[in-house]
Amino acid sequence: MHDTEFLNIGTRLHQEGLVTSVFGNMSRRGEGGFEITPPTGSFLDAPARLVFVSDEGVAEAGASSEYRVHLQAYQKTDAAAIVHAHPPYAVALSLSCDAIVPADSEGGKMLLPRIPVVDGEPGTDELAENIGTALVSSPPLSLHGGDMGPLHGQRHSWMLIS
Repeated sequence: MHDTEFLNIGTRLHQEGLVTSVFGNMSRRGEGGFEITPPTGSFLDAPARLVFVSDEGVAEAGASSEYRVHLQAYQKTDAAAIVHAHPPYAVALSLSCDAIVPADSEGGKMLLPRIPVVDGEPGTDELAENIGTALVSSPPLSLHGGDMGPLHGQRHSWMLIS
C-alpha cells in the first residue's frame, strides 16, 4: 500500500519539476528487504501498491526494473530509503562530466560538495554494482541521465535531490 510519506515525497518531486509523474522511483528498507514503487507507468504522485523485494534480491511481480540498484544500495549502505529522480539540470550535466560540483554555498558546498556520476545501462546488474560501490563513499550520486539519493529517510533524500 502506498503510504502518506511516499505520496508526499512523490508529489513534491513532481511539483518541483524534478521528475515527470511517471519517471523515477522510491523505496524504503523494511524487515527482510525493502518496498519499492512499481515500474514506469505508475505515478509517484498518486497512490499505487508498493512491491516487496527480499534482502536476497527476490522481487515480487511488478517491481521497478531498477530494484537491483536499490538492492545494492541497501546491501552496501545503511540507507533507510532511496529516492531516484531525474532532475533536468542534473541529467544534462551528468551527460557531459564524471562529477557534478555545485557552485552554490547552500546546497553545494555544505551538503553536496561533489556528486560522482556513474555509468551503466538502466536495469542492469552492472549499473547496480557501479552504484553500490560509489555509494560507499558518496551517499548522493548521479547516473549518466538520472539521480539517486539513498540516505536516512525519504525526506532527507528528497531534500538533497531538490
